[in-house]
Amino acid sequence: MTLEGQKALPLPQDEPAFHRGRHRRKAQVALPDIVSLFCGAGGLDLGFQQAGFRICIALDISAAAVRTHHHNFPSSDCHRADLAEIKAAGVVALVKQSIQPGSRIGVIGGPPCQGFSRANTRADSDDPRNLLPRLYVNAVEELKKMYKVEFVLFENVLGIRDKKHQHHFTELKKSLDALGFAVTDQELCAADFGVAQSRRRILVSGLRKNKGYGMVVPRKRSGPNTVRAAIGHIEREPTYFVRGAQQALNPVHENHWTMMPKSPRFEKPEESTGDGRSFKRLRWELVSPTVAYGHREIHVHPSGRRRLSIYEAMLLQGFPPEFVIKGNLSEQVEQVSNAVPPPLARSIANAVKLALCRNQPA
Repeated sequence: MTLEGQKALPLPQDEPAFHRGRHRRKAQVALPDIVSLFCGAGGLDLGFQQAGFRICIALDISAAAVRTHHHNFPSSDCHRADLAEIKAAGVVALVKQSIQPGSRIGVIGGPPCQGFSRANTRADSDDPRNLLPRLYVNAVEELKKMYKVEFVLFENVLGIRDKKHQHHFTELKKSLDALGFAVTDQELCAADFGVAQSRRRILVSGLRKNKGYGMVVPRKRSGPNTVRAAIGHIEREPTYFVRGAQQALNPVHENHWTMMPKSPRFEKPEESTGDGRSFKRLRWELVSPTVAYGHREIHVHPSGRRRLSIYEAMLLQGFPPEFVIKGNLSEQVEQVSNAVPPPLARSIANAVKLALCRNQPA
């Protein structure tokens, strides 16, 4: 575990290959250990791992997401936990099992956003899911009693700033400020960070006050800038879902599976514009719309003959080919939809690292 004053620990050799990179040789100062709340598939965690942070413990309510995290982050502790049930005290109890009290930590996460989503036409300001940001703040408050919380990071949909949800957003920032964090918020688009997707999200960051830390300013980066650049190399068709199937056996990737193309539209793709919500067809030379799928709303492949596979959606999110999402098809749809694109997450993590190092001697 990383204690104040120690050098940053290298990544363990049993981590998947996509975790290891040049950042391990560059790290010069100790970085806080990471507590990941609402971790999901681990897109945000992967970005922080690649930037040199150690993901010590992660929590999520989904059993499938926990399986995904265990598979891709074998050196991290991941627990299935409902924050609404275990409360802040339960979070602290679990963190104590993985991180020594008194350590420097960072808390990252993005509570489920359906209650704030603009795509949810029935979104209600009183949706119980809208209370999750308060649970996040409560957990941070309790963790501060036992750890040096150097920073917090909160990611969510644009709708959290809409008028009917504004009080939740304002309360979140005011609460973090009252806990001793210098809080900023910004709107980021995944397409500006090497992701072939027009996904726009709100990032709230809070760094411990009076420590001389800088601002969190993610630097834009290049990467696949069209659907073709992200998935055009995949020639083999995906496996089609059949009742009872739990995981694909496609030689391309075990997540290269999707729903059976039953709609008559798939038989005559040349006649379909593909502009509807449930039949949104991608264009090879454009970026993808936001990878956020509902029931039978997985985007249609540019060929017009089927829907995207989970693996193709993962690549549009910027996940590396070695990453694997566990669970049945619907659980995988949920995980890939809710994930923070790893390239964006890595830029955010590097920005946090730079901000934390601003007060370090040269």
